[in-house]
Amino acid sequence: MGERRSAFADALLRTDGYADLREYAAIGDGRTVALIARDGQIDWLPMPALHTPPVFAGIVDAPLGGHFALRPRGEFTSSRAYVDGTNVLVTRFETSTGTAIVTDALITGVAGRLPWSELARRIDGIEGEVVFEWAVVPGNVFGTDPVRRLNSLYGPILRAGEINLALVGFAHGRLDPHAPGRGVVDEPLDFHGEFATAPGSRHLLCLCGTDDEPIHLPDPHVVDEGVDRTIASWQSWSKEFNWDGPWGDVVQRSALALKLLIFSPTGAIAAAATTSLPERITDRKRTAKNYDYRFAWVRDLAYTVDALISFGLREEPHAAVSWVLKALKGSGGSMRIFFELDGSLSDGVHEMTAEGYRGVGPVLVGNVASGQLQLGVYADVLAIMSTYVDGGNILDESTSELLLGFADDACIMWQKKDSGMWELPKARHYTSSKMGCWQAIVSALKLADAGEIHPSESQRATWERNRDLIREWVDANAWSEELGSYVMYPGSTDVDASVLLHAPSGFDRGERMSRTIDRLYADLGAGPLLYRYSGMREEEGTFTACAFWAASALACVGRHDEAVALMEQLVAQVNDVGLLTEMIDAESGDFLGNFPQGLSHLAVVNAAILIDALADV
Repeated sequence: MGERRSAFADALLRTDGYADLREYAAIGDGRTVALIARDGQIDWLPMPALHTPPVFAGIVDAPLGGHFALRPRGEFTSSRAYVDGTNVLVTRFETSTGTAIVTDALITGVAGRLPWSELARRIDGIEGEVVFEWAVVPGNVFGTDPVRRLNSLYGPILRAGEINLALVGFAHGRLDPHAPGRGVVDEPLDFHGEFATAPGSRHLLCLCGTDDEPIHLPDPHVVDEGVDRTIASWQSWSKEFNWDGPWGDVVQRSALALKLLIFSPTGAIAAAATTSLPERITDRKRTAKNYDYRFAWVRDLAYTVDALISFGLREEPHAAVSWVLKALKGSGGSMRIFFELDGSLSDGVHEMTAEGYRGVGPVLVGNVASGQLQLGVYADVLAIMSTYVDGGNILDESTSELLLGFADDACIMWQKKDSGMWELPKARHYTSSKMGCWQAIVSALKLADAGEIHPSESQRATWERNRDLIREWVDANAWSEELGSYVMYPGSTDVDASVLLHAPSGFDRGERMSRTIDRLYADLGAGPLLYRYSGMREEEGTFTACAFWAASALACVGRHDEAVALMEQLVAQVNDVGLLTEMIDAESGDFLGNFPQGLSHLAVVNAAILIDALADV
């Protein structure tokens, strides 16, 4: 890839090139997500869509990945917050000479999502003078072609593969004036500039991106208006959000974080916005636990739909349900773990040239779990369809037939080994997988009782028989009286936090689940946090969602005060703008893994809903 292409950009980077993951905030437009560090630098932004090769990927390769830097010259302090009810970020910068605020937004259009990607950075002078420096430095560590600069009649374009970038603005002090003529030029392969604020001044930078299509160059003053329109659009959505229970601010921010991950062109829901952020920092060594989460997991989608229905939202749940059903039908009616955001199947795993966050590689596109058998997905699909029907919706005929087949499959497949919820390489009879098949059958019976699916008498009898057989199998094989806990799989002394999901599912809300919670904290606990399963303390951080699952389970087994106390400790784990990652280092509190993580925010939301619902039970 060669040396960095802009010496000016070097001056804008941090000392080591990487910010702590806790330092990031996220903005989005329903198609992509940008991660902005506290110092104003954007280190992750696939343009125009989340699954396109990101030309701003400094979070996984600081030297060559690309970034969009914007910060005061010299020393400064910063504080930030989202505009209330939005995913628009405001950062306040203070220097010895003045104060200014930066408003960052991925712009939405008059009628919804724009057909191109439009990142706006609006800078308002508040007091004194602040000299800002900025640099747009694309990289292409996710592609094979070098970044090129093309001059058009309307100004320069930066191109990485099929991704085209153009920059407009006003009062932004651009230092690379438009070159005359047209064609490819060698330097500079960035956009950069500087300007000084004054009280009441306004400056704007707007970066536009397209993928293998023409570029629309907006009027920057129209973009300025678009920032306010985007704020109003987010706030209008938030007005439809209905939650007056406990931990309101954290729950609303989690709902907004989940909204960021909804891929509006299809209705799919990405598990996270990034790929390959490590689950453990290993002193710049390669790890086996760098994964790509820019896919739609059926499990995560099911949990999200459940949460959004609970908030009284209509459009997103229907879009997500419709998308996953079309994807499942399109795959021949066979159960799948996850899909691309467009509903297609993953084409495998590909390693990129990026060095990895803080040098911890590899950086991957794709996920190795695509071909695994995970029995819990049957529960995810059937349970969410039951919730969807409870919300006043009606199933179509082909969906009813699809769900009938899944219920039949669950009665057969529960007897097989699988990879479990944690996508483990060794197939076993994982306890939580069996509980999931039980939940799938129970949900199918509920749908039948509601008249939404129509099993024959013999089918229904088979479902009921297997429902009871699964419970008998778990009672006989998955409980250890010596440990006082459900075990990870028969004959094991390992424990697994995923069984906590089956307190809310109704499989067990009694003494055994209560004792299991205590054993899990004895074996896997780190303060209020939990590791996923036995043996993970040396391999990764605590899994954020697991601790919130424990809070939910405590409420389910009647330990309400403990659930509330645990929840109070857990909501304090969010960063300064209310976001969570996949994992948290138990000792340092550092964020680990992909970010923002949908499953973590889902666990927050569902725990709050459940604890509130069971408060008086």
